[in-house]
Amino acid sequence: MAARIDEKAPRRGAPGHAQRIPELQLQSFQPVAPQMQGAIRRVALPHGRKLVALTFDLCEQPGEIAGYDGAIVDYLRANDVRATFFAGGKWLVTHAERSQQLMADARFEIGSHGWAHENVRGLAGARLEAEIRGPQAAYEALRARLAARQCVAGRPLAAPPRISLYRFPYGACNPAALAATAANGLLAVQWDISTGDPWPGQSATAIAAAVLRRVQPGSIVLMHANGRGHNTAAALPLLIPKLKAQGYQMVTVSELLAAGRPEIVSSCYDARPGDTDRYDRVFAFRTEVRRGP
Repeated sequence: MAARIDEKAPRRGAPGHAQRIPELQLQSFQPVAPQMQGAIRRVALPHGRKLVALTFDLCEQPGEIAGYDGAIVDYLRANDVRATFFAGGKWLVTHAERSQQLMADARFEIGSHGWAHENVRGLAGARLEAEIRGPQAAYEALRARLAARQCVAGRPLAAPPRISLYRFPYGACNPAALAATAANGLLAVQWDISTGDPWPGQSATAIAAAVLRRVQPGSIVLMHANGRGHNTAAALPLLIPKLKAQGYQMVTVSELLAAGRPEIVSSCYDARPGDTDRYDRVFAFRTEVRRGP
């Protein structure tokens, strides 16, 4: 289970690699209640509770196999830190063993990050549905495989039967995408603190400082564990002890939501409304989504 250096860097994938969404009957679910629809930025907590959710995106785009930054996971495990990983469906498929290890660890929960990290603002109909439902199919197929493994058989699984959280790629959405996630029983979870870790120039010290400067009870912190979180693993030993010293407890997003009142907005953005609209211009991946085993 320990990190391997050869897993960290993203690499090119063969054409069509892991583009097949598993065919299976999905677990039943209820649509999101109207009062919970929209994009969750953070959670308002009762006075005196100091909880924070550390989240790590596991993005994977078409034509690549993204990385797995195991040093992040190793540190979280060694220090008994709870966290949420928002995984792309394609990432789950190409990292099946690592995905099952995360599912089997009660410290962690898995959220959805779309199928192939597409900008949902440019999708509609079957394309939008596949981007949202594809990760659910990948997760449920892997969970079934995990349950059948000899080391797990007969024991309760830490991973729930289905994913209940969704994070929009690029932090971008529109009313149609918000409605589609809610209709599929998924809470749309964004963040109120972005560490900027995809920028190679963002040092470990700067990542930790970005969080410590803005953290407040109920914050949701965005980081990456797919090989594009530059210096994130080195930032955690600088960040987490200081959060603990300030009285913060690290929890999963679901635990944070259960502890207070989600702060929900009607649009998706990074730091201010409209700042992710630029991805409509600079991102134009359009891939054919296949279905099959």
